[in-house]
Amino acid sequence: MKYIKFIAALACTLMLVIALNTQFGAAPPFGKFLSPQHGFWKNGDNPADFKDANLKFANLKGNVQVYMDKRLVPHIFADKEEDALFVQGYIHAKYRLWQMEFQTHYAAGRLCEIVGEKALPLDRKFRRLGMVYAAQNSVKETEKNPLTKMAYDNYTAGVNAYIDQLQPNDLPLEYKLLNYQPEHWTNLKTSLLLKYMSYDLSGYEDDFEKENTKAILSKILYETAYQYGNDSLSAIAPNSTTFNKPGIALKIPANVDSVYFNYKNNNATTDIKDATKPDKNNGSNNWAVSGSKTKSGKPILCNDPHLALNLPSLWYEMQIHTPTYNTYGASLPGTPAIIIGFNDSCSFGFTNAMRDVRDYYEIKFKNNTKAEYWFSNTWQKTTLTYDTIKCKGSPDYIDTIAYVKEFGPVMYDASYRGIGIGDTMPNRTNGKNYAVRWIAHDPSNELLTFMLLNRSKNFNDYQTAISTFICPGQNMIFACNSGDIGIKQQGKFPAKWYRQGDFPMPGFDSSYMWQGMIPENENYLIKNPDRGFVSSANQYPYNTATYPYYLGGTYMTPRGYYINQQLELMSSITPQDMQTLQNSNYNSYAKMMLPVLLQHINEASLNADAKQYIAALKNWNFRGDTGSVGQTLFYLWHNQLEESIWKDEFAKTKNYILPQETTLYDALHRDTAMAFVDNINTPKRENLTQVATDAFNSILPVIKALKQSNQLTWSNYKTTMVKHLLDKDNNMALSRFNQTIGGGVHMLNATSKNHGPSWKMIVHMTDKVEAYGIYPGGQSGNPGSAYYDNFISTWASGQYYKLWLMQTNETKSSDIFFTLNFSKL
Repeated sequence: MKYIKFIAALACTLMLVIALNTQFGAAPPFGKFLSPQHGFWKNGDNPADFKDANLKFANLKGNVQVYMDKRLVPHIFADKEEDALFVQGYIHAKYRLWQMEFQTHYAAGRLCEIVGEKALPLDRKFRRLGMVYAAQNSVKETEKNPLTKMAYDNYTAGVNAYIDQLQPNDLPLEYKLLNYQPEHWTNLKTSLLLKYMSYDLSGYEDDFEKENTKAILSKILYETAYQYGNDSLSAIAPNSTTFNKPGIALKIPANVDSVYFNYKNNNATTDIKDATKPDKNNGSNNWAVSGSKTKSGKPILCNDPHLALNLPSLWYEMQIHTPTYNTYGASLPGTPAIIIGFNDSCSFGFTNAMRDVRDYYEIKFKNNTKAEYWFSNTWQKTTLTYDTIKCKGSPDYIDTIAYVKEFGPVMYDASYRGIGIGDTMPNRTNGKNYAVRWIAHDPSNELLTFMLLNRSKNFNDYQTAISTFICPGQNMIFACNSGDIGIKQQGKFPAKWYRQGDFPMPGFDSSYMWQGMIPENENYLIKNPDRGFVSSANQYPYNTATYPYYLGGTYMTPRGYYINQQLELMSSITPQDMQTLQNSNYNSYAKMMLPVLLQHINEASLNADAKQYIAALKNWNFRGDTGSVGQTLFYLWHNQLEESIWKDEFAKTKNYILPQETTLYDALHRDTAMAFVDNINTPKRENLTQVATDAFNSILPVIKALKQSNQLTWSNYKTTMVKHLLDKDNNMALSRFNQTIGGGVHMLNATSKNHGPSWKMIVHMTDKVEAYGIYPGGQSGNPGSAYYDNFISTWASGQYYKLWLMQTNETKSSDIFFTLNFSKL
């Protein structure tokens, strides 16, 4: 009997051991996860991590000291630049390894390997977009240059030096949650990360949505809805800018009206859609004021890139000091160099150019094998790839992707129509195939720009550094302590005729191909303008009425207009003035639009509650501060008005994109009786007063409910959050919810629900640089660390940290927390 009990107990023990070390569904193996020796318990802060240490590696050629300050910002001092980049890779991996690898898996279409089949549509998207193809082309180009190859190789070696010494108990928490191991870093992974930034900043497009609306609208209505330029245009280059004769004389295809534009062609609609596009509001503010407008007589540069608010943060703050340069700022974990920052002589920053550099071409295959396609009256051979997607817990998925030499990968075909809202694996077809032509596929070396900016000393260095940058197109701003300021929209931009690329083009007719790239000398540089400042905020770069090429893309005007308006008025500017401006919650779009709404509401017909809210709007100061009720009321009313004006026409098609908000203002400002005001689904003809009044009445129940739940103030309504990268459903304990912060899309503090200023920087180019910065996160990617999210409350309150560009004579400073000494093994 006792043997039976022993065998039964042993069997139970074995089953329990197996069960605790087996993954069931999305849950990690609980034996490993809960292990006192190796599990999540080991992911709290270890006091040993905050003590002086001596580290030896065979890769090093000299000595490196890393002085960690009290905010856990590393100040890397190296005898040789290659050693500095090795240590940068090591430090990035030490504090952000899981984030680095997860983002490159995402970009490469490899999420299925770690989260299973549910990620298959997303993996197929990035593979069919050609992200690895683009990164491979970039690696080849980057490794041709001795400086950037050195940076790649040493950075990669540093990351791997950290990975090689990792023990199971040291693995970041997310590896334990998802039950997988890190793999070695490669130069390709760094290129993938940079290509993901290209995707995030140049990957938004609405070609198929506009194709659908073109099919249901007349030309006049289409031009009204998707206007080119706007009445409140405040371009980056002054309107007085004169343009040279264009270097490319564009030839518009002879059949463009019947084949391409073909308005109101109801057979042209398509169900292709992508519910995982980059945020169209991915952008930034930047400006630099010359010494003529500052109290010190020295330039001040400001920059705040607007991106997704994530934990771990996109950025990692650090300093790199070498015999060649001494640079501080925001680095990108997974990439060498400082991306946005400053050195002893210069400061530099970026905003997104918003140009359309990604187009689709319809491909006609000879048959279902996709081996041949029709182009310029002959059958051409494709390059077929058979892509194996490994899925955790499921069989491998084999995807066949055709590449056509004129354009690139055929992204959409009968087997893949995109990622629809609520769809898991759409398999719908309209019988067409579309290849994607994207500048990011072209060989490029974006790292070279950052490496050269890090060591720049003057304006000529800045011009040289940015001249080779290709994608994503950026407005690159600069200031130096000699007094120069400047800005240039830099990138590789296709020369386009009017509306080219707004819709998919025929890929069998060579006359629709891009006819060339805008010459580099036609990307106009603004240096030391008379007005005393340069600025950009994702608005049009040039006056659309005089610029010779079509500026396809999605632009935002109000922030740029407000920056220019304020800087024109300011004098004796200090860094503290710039902090106030950068944190401004003034809604310049509401200032333009609200008077139109108030002018066209039948106030006499409203009930007492509605009149009370209208009175609040009349007294509103146009600020989206945390406690603002006016901002919430305006937001709700404006959104409902947009729905009322546009959607009756647009509902004729499945998949569409609403016009820009500024388009609505411009259209109503010109003509309050424009055709879209009328509801085509009713027999009577509505006017703006009826529509505006009905829109306001329809939001009254929403206002009442928000008031009862204490959510009518702007901060409580928009509930800004900083989400962990795995938090798909906004409910993970690793995220930070309900931040008390104002701002919004049309305010300089462009903070919305999960999007906003991801790094705020102000640099005063005095002889000893004075700089301030903040980002919504923390230096550590470890959720168990006190340094995981400790910057967020400071960021939300609009405060800054002083940035310490440490010098060699400050190694005994009391601000140093601990020191890591690296030397050759």
